[in-house]
Amino acid sequence: MSSRVILDCDPGIDDALAIAFAAGHPGIELAGITSVAGNVELAKTTANALAVATFVGAADVPVTAGCAAPLLRPARAAWHVHGESGLGGAVLPRPAHGPRDGHAIDFIIAAIAAAPGEVTLVATGPLTNVALAVRREPRLPEWVRDFVIMGGSAGRGNVNHAAEFNMWADPEAAAVVFGAGWTVRMIGLDVTLRARATAAVQERMRAFGALGSRLLRPALAQYRDSDAGAGEPPVHDVCAVVSVVEPSAFTFTPALVQVETTGTLTSGMTVTDFSPPAGPNALVATAIDVDRFWDVVLRTYGALADSLG
Repeated sequence: MSSRVILDCDPGIDDALAIAFAAGHPGIELAGITSVAGNVELAKTTANALAVATFVGAADVPVTAGCAAPLLRPARAAWHVHGESGLGGAVLPRPAHGPRDGHAIDFIIAAIAAAPGEVTLVATGPLTNVALAVRREPRLPEWVRDFVIMGGSAGRGNVNHAAEFNMWADPEAAAVVFGAGWTVRMIGLDVTLRARATAAVQERMRAFGALGSRLLRPALAQYRDSDAGAGEPPVHDVCAVVSVVEPSAFTFTPALVQVETTGTLTSGMTVTDFSPPAGPNALVATAIDVDRFWDVVLRTYGALADSLG
């Protein structure tokens, strides 16, 4: 049985790779993509989502634009990581059409309400859209099949010593989401930094035709992640989507996660307590089987490349 997935994202190089994986894996039915400002501004994250979806054969998947700024703070971006376009060195054809009418918040609520218990919501960008959706419809946590985020960390940050980018970009939204009453499956830096596109992985992508030569490899070649190290960037967002279909590739530990919103030096920090007296609100990924992860990802990309000719 395939998993119906809504992907809320801010493409972004690793978001683009996550879209390609979701479109190519036979165990995922990609029910919709919603965009949010994050790695680059909203107009570009939306355009990138459309371009990637079209390129990987998912032009019929609805793409709906969401929030252009965080709840309370000025918008922040990561052009220095993802390049001016947001897709590094990848240059894709113009999409066949624009985003669908309406707002991402309304799309998320309507799609999940129409199929209670069937839709997995995956968020790989700042949590602004999700926070406003759950504020507007408090029953959303009861209706989702699962809720997965790429974001946060139990031990470190990547924009500063304490905070991961998605949490740092809109900590107030993240605080709303973690307090909404569902169990958040948090795929954070503790594991995503181990999922590196090594030179050997990127070499294998040469066999993937246009998918490899026009999207995967040129995007990764200009991915300036601060933790890349020797041109081997971690594919953070892909981990969140892989966890939907291969959860056993990860080890999850129950924890209480609270988001720091007022700290001068720690704003956006996900304060993680693995022995909370009040009980957990999250399942935090604490380990990853890297070989299994890349086996699944590269098999999926290979099959997708074949289907695209």
